[in-house]
Amino acid sequence: MRRQISLLLAVISTAIVVSFVIPLLLLVRTLAEDRGMAAASQQANTIAVLVSSLHDDPRLGEVLQPSLDRSVTQTSVVLANGQVLGVAWPDALTDPAYVQATQGQAFSVRDDVGGRFYVPVLVDGGVVVVRASMTSAQLAEGVPLAWGGIIGLGVVLSGIAVWVGGRVGRGISRPLLAVSDTADRLREGELAARAPLAGTEETIALGSALNGLADRIEELLAAERDNVRGLAHRLRTPVTALRLEAEQVSDPQIRAGLAESVAQLQITIDEVVREAQRPLREDLPGMCDAAAVVRSRVEYWRPLAEDQGRSVQAIIPDQQIRVPVSALELSDVVDICLDNIFAHTPDEVGFRIELSVAADRATLLIADDGPGFPTHPGQPRRGTSGMGLELVRRVVERAHGRLSRSALGVPGAQVLIELPLR
Repeated sequence: MRRQISLLLAVISTAIVVSFVIPLLLLVRTLAEDRGMAAASQQANTIAVLVSSLHDDPRLGEVLQPSLDRSVTQTSVVLANGQVLGVAWPDALTDPAYVQATQGQAFSVRDDVGGRFYVPVLVDGGVVVVRASMTSAQLAEGVPLAWGGIIGLGVVLSGIAVWVGGRVGRGISRPLLAVSDTADRLREGELAARAPLAGTEETIALGSALNGLADRIEELLAAERDNVRGLAHRLRTPVTALRLEAEQVSDPQIRAGLAESVAQLQITIDEVVREAQRPLREDLPGMCDAAAVVRSRVEYWRPLAEDQGRSVQAIIPDQQIRVPVSALELSDVVDICLDNIFAHTPDEVGFRIELSVAADRATLLIADDGPGFPTHPGQPRRGTSGMGLELVRRVVERAHGRLSRSALGVPGAQVLIELPLR
């Protein structure tokens, strides 16, 4: 927008300046020519007065010579007998201008060669014609300098207009860019972001509407979270009653199975409550440096791995890898996968984490040297909810990524996570 405003003002100012500069240039040239012709007229009339007074003086040529030499014009005097004084005038007697002047008419001529002023003087022996000439260079004297000054002034004025347009455009575009930046921050999950109310009335209205939308989104998310938390808490009462009834079953085997199922249900409800209690700003997809997050989680789990005699192989690039997942969510993904390794493989079983970039996707491979995934995963292990990889899948798919794992019953479990780059 700033560039468009600057361009518009540049075009308008240039058009205005040109509309004034061109007539001004023509006026300067005309004034310069008129000044030159005025000098020629004055010189011709001065010489004509001298000729009229001294036409019968034999020293007329000597008297006129100083005036002819001091003048900037090229002055010629054709006496009645055809003698030419001053600047040479070839074929003067046959020149149409001379013939016209001998008829008693004073006039001026202006052409490509320059300008000439003719003054006839009637004497006893006939007509004396005085011609004062100015070359085209003399008529244009000072015009290039004046034109350069005028054009330079026009360029300066146009430049000032462009600069002012840039300042005006910046004053309009900066608040709009601030609103756009706020929208991007909201899109990335920063629900506390608010647009500054500055700029034009339209920009202020836009920022106010965006802030109202952000407030409304936060309210709706909070209300939805409250509903989920309320539902989860309401489920705990019948679950508690169910556990008490299960404890009253006389058959030990059935009682143990029911207790395990109730415990599994309780863990699932607790997981729902925990998810509902997460801060609102963690719900929306964010963005983070996957290399930094994975590296920090590996360092977090490394001491425990060393205590259990597990080998840890981490291949993480030094470059920054931006993915559309918040740092907290990606940390949860890595923690869930590593926690599964520690929980479901014997001590001294090593694991490998490899983060790589190919084309427009980042690939995270987490593999261990254990027995692999169970052949029948439908029944979750004791003490677990079975939701770990499902939570990982939700996070990955919400970021438009893909989750895959190694085949069931094959030694060496592998989890492959692909995420688009930002």
